[in-house]
Amino acid sequence: MRRVNVYESEFCNKIVARVKYNEKLDYWNGRNWGNGGLGMHKGITKLKDGRFVIIIGSQIQGSKDYAYIVSKEEALQEVLESGNVELLEEQKFAELKTLYEKLCDLEEIDEAETTSEQ
Repeated sequence: MRRVNVYESEFCNKIVARVKYNEKLDYWNGRNWGNGGLGMHKGITKLKDGRFVIIIGSQIQGSKDYAYIVSKEEALQEVLESGNVELLEEQKFAELKTLYEKLCDLEEIDEAETTSEQ
């Protein structure tokens, strides 16, 4: 399994860790697996210290795969945008699942609920 450098942020050159490459945030667009543009792939993982990491892979010749640290809110957004909500069942993403459940609690009020409250 290949490893990629993890940077402090998407725009910082400081390497803070190395992680195993994955494409867990990819989705099928009807023709190809991808996420983030033509020939681009995305993954997600969590460091031992609790920080979440987004992994960017590219099939474009000459470009390098890399990863960067994100907040738990940003990590959840990436999971939701990919549609791969089943990732939240993995033990390492339990914190994201809790955040997701709070988000679901904020869903719109059902008409039946409003009528019964009156």
